[in-house]
Amino acid sequence: MKKLLALSLALVMSLSLVACGKKDDPSASGSKQPEGSQSQQEKTDMSVAMITDYGDITDQSFNQTTYEACKSYCEAAGVDFSYFKPQDNNTAARVAMVEKAVDEGYNVIVMPGFAFAGTIHDVQDEYPDVKFVALDVSQFDVEDTYYNHDKDNNRTDLIDADNQPHLNDNVYCSVYQEELCGYMAGYAAVKLGYKHLGFLGGMAVPAVTRYGYGFIQGADEAAAELGIEKDITIEYVYGGQFFGDADITAYMDNWYKTLGVEVVFACGGGIFTSAAEAAAKVNGKLIGVDVDQAPTIDSAYGEKMTVTSAMKGLAPTVNLLLSEIQAGNFANYGGKYDTLGLVSGDKPEENFVQIPMGSTQFADGFTQEDYTDLVAKLFSKEIEVSGDITAMPEHAITVNDLGAIK
Repeated sequence: MKKLLALSLALVMSLSLVACGKKDDPSASGSKQPEGSQSQQEKTDMSVAMITDYGDITDQSFNQTTYEACKSYCEAAGVDFSYFKPQDNNTAARVAMVEKAVDEGYNVIVMPGFAFAGTIHDVQDEYPDVKFVALDVSQFDVEDTYYNHDKDNNRTDLIDADNQPHLNDNVYCSVYQEELCGYMAGYAAVKLGYKHLGFLGGMAVPAVTRYGYGFIQGADEAAAELGIEKDITIEYVYGGQFFGDADITAYMDNWYKTLGVEVVFACGGGIFTSAAEAAAKVNGKLIGVDVDQAPTIDSAYGEKMTVTSAMKGLAPTVNLLLSEIQAGNFANYGGKYDTLGLVSGDKPEENFVQIPMGSTQFADGFTQEDYTDLVAKLFSKEIEVSGDITAMPEHAITVNDLGAIK
């Protein structure tokens, strides 16, 4: 196991979020290590296709990061690669792109985002010789597609009593401990001197809620360490969608201009545009999500607007799985739901959840050394962060739970 972990760290250390495409280091995945042998086997012939969800490869988020990671790895490894964009935002359109990719000879298909749960349901039995890598797709997401639902979207009976929920050994699904990087972002914001914070979630899906609840816990801990719990307030709301619009911008205008919110964690794909538009009017600040959003936000809306970003290691996951598939080791991953989090206590950049070393606005209140110390405490479990989303975490700071804008 020590050898396995060493290999994992060696691989991830060589990768940034935009990926550098090395192919020689088979390794373990994240905070839950796979079982079985990791012996190097004869390399497998493969060709890789990526299917976009409802966005495109210039979305500065899941699709773009996944696309760039796949492309970089495949170019370095001499592997054929292409991407396919569904014509519509539904499972049928995504399945059609899988069928097209398979027809064109692609035998490894990478799918970013929970929207692919229904696709997995439809294709895993149909194409047993194709390997599917699904990023940020949970067991709940996949199993939910096997059930009918009532008017409140609660599960009722199986759609087909003969087709029980399952995950075949040609499918690998990863999810991430969003509560950890959400915690890091909330902790950093308070340590950097921000006292009136906002959380703007997209839709209240589990991943977004874990980000938000982690954010609260991090801000609460930082406030406790500074003895300023009574001075910290978080406005907390969901936009009800993953894109910005005039209504959400107006809501953010009120936060920044009237309530005096200083920094907003915009957690929901393109919904950050509304927060950024409002922030730009009053020199407000943002916290990005999923990837390092500073280059995108700061160039479009204002220099140094992005305080930090709560990031998932999509590119390291892509590189890990593609390298393992090419090495002939996919049997150690297929049929599993992995939860990826911290793999290092002293090298934050090696983890599958993190904030960016390069663009985070470190200062005297929160330095890179302070961040490394925080990660060490999270890794050792000296600090424990709850991933429970059934109820808002306990807190001493003020949290105004505002429900949903729409």
